Amino acid sequence: MSSENLRESSAAPADLDPLCDALAVADARAAMSGAFVAGGAWAVRLHAPDRLKVNCVVRGEPVLVREDTGEQVRLAPGDVIVSDGALPYVLCSDPGVTPQPSGPLPTDPRTGFRRIGSGEEVMCVAGHVDLSRDRGGLLRDALPSLVRVRGDALEAATLRRLVEQLLDEMTGHRPGASAAMDHIAQLVFLHVLRISLTDTAALPAGWLRGLADERIAPALRLMHGDPARAWRLEDLAHAASLSRTAFAVRFRDTVGIPPLTYLLTWRMSLAARALRHEATPVAVLAREVGYGSESAFSNAFKRAMGTSPRSYRHTKAEARASTAS
Repeated sequence: MSSENLRESSAAPADLDPLCDALAVADARAAMSGAFVAGGAWAVRLHAPDRLKVNCVVRGEPVLVREDTGEQVRLAPGDVIVSDGALPYVLCSDPGVTPQPSGPLPTDPRTGFRRIGSGEEVMCVAGHVDLSRDRGGLLRDALPSLVRVRGDALEAATLRRLVEQLLDEMTGHRPGASAAMDHIAQLVFLHVLRISLTDTAALPAGWLRGLADERIAPALRLMHGDPARAWRLEDLAHAASLSRTAFAVRFRDTVGIPPLTYLLTWRMSLAARALRHEATPVAVLAREVGYGSESAFSNAFKRAMGTSPRSYRHTKAEARASTAS
């Protein structure tokens, strides 16, 4: 095949967006759990292993203490913190205050805000991104364990407006407020990801860092655009305008795994979401993600997910039925 034909056959549609793909496949659902005010001497430990934890500082200057390193960060109004959930951290007035768990907290009946301590010098809007369906770790693995978006950054202006909208919905008591809050929360999280793409040095090796790499991003778009295709390293390297060796090295350094391993992981993530949400026969699904036989797909899925496609579908259906009952 000539280089011109190869370029034409391997061109990804301009509107392909692997970021949207990954959010959809991970079933990422952001929600705001409310707001809290704090004052006096106070400290609260935040930990949610199956969630990304989100805190938006509206007023005050709380101190964040990482429990893994002991690092202390003085936050400012407008700052947004996203933790991978597995990392416990403390928000406090002073690191010397013994933290309380973030379980049930007293709620002000007038505002619905939770209260910590004895004042209102600090206000935070809190939320989370559910990771319970993200078996592949698409989101958790792509982000640093703790992301801080500074409120005074130029890119954070939209984020500040979204947080103001959240507060307006929380306090306005209008019909549909809960749904509006969840939609705004989704936009808050998406904007944090967009801002993260502007600071690749802070990102761990992963697909998010790959999206910010001008050479690797075209290859990711190709794999996301046609996951069933038997992509060759040569095709992907050509899209990146690199030699096979240079591309393979750069992809692994940027994304953390070799290109074709990434393709396999992406196929399994697509399959897992289809098994959770669709009734597509396993044999048909196998072809849709690039396998010539149902048995080859089933073996690959079991190696990746620890269970067969049919067992995975059955377990997820039972879990949905249990939740609905």
